[in-house]
Amino acid sequence: MTITPDLLFSLANLLALLGWALLVLAPRWRGTQALVLNGAWPLGLAAFYAVFIASHYLGAHGGEGGFGSLAQVAALFRDPWALLAGWVHYLCFDLFVGAWEVRDAQQRGVPHWAVVPALALTFMLGPVGLLVYTGVRAALGQETSTSLT
Repeated sequence: MTITPDLLFSLANLLALLGWALLVLAPRWRGTQALVLNGAWPLGLAAFYAVFIASHYLGAHGGEGGFGSLAQVAALFRDPWALLAGWVHYLCFDLFVGAWEVRDAQQRGVPHWAVVPALALTFMLGPVGLLVYTGVRAALGQETSTSLT
């Protein structure tokens, strides 16, 4: 079997979905605590990201694209390895934020049922979910602080 960006894309999606399923369905389970809420799962995705982005910069397309302009970013993402790295970047950070939302909600006494819509939005739309969670936390949390710490 040949390892391709498409194969690794599917694997990364599956791993991220499993992490999200644990957050939504079993947030207080010891396994979720050990695998997702402590950051291990997002760190695993971060390691994949590091490998994929290194594959781009060390590969044939390593000199293409960059971050200085939108056109450079578009050129960067023409390489499937860089595009895969960008996707895993999203998966990693969104899962990290979702894990933080669950930990924060547990600490503040926000009911899990109220966090689930924010988790769904964080999974699908990243910052929108964070925004919604912040509103839920302000409305239902035991602390009235608006700080994100």
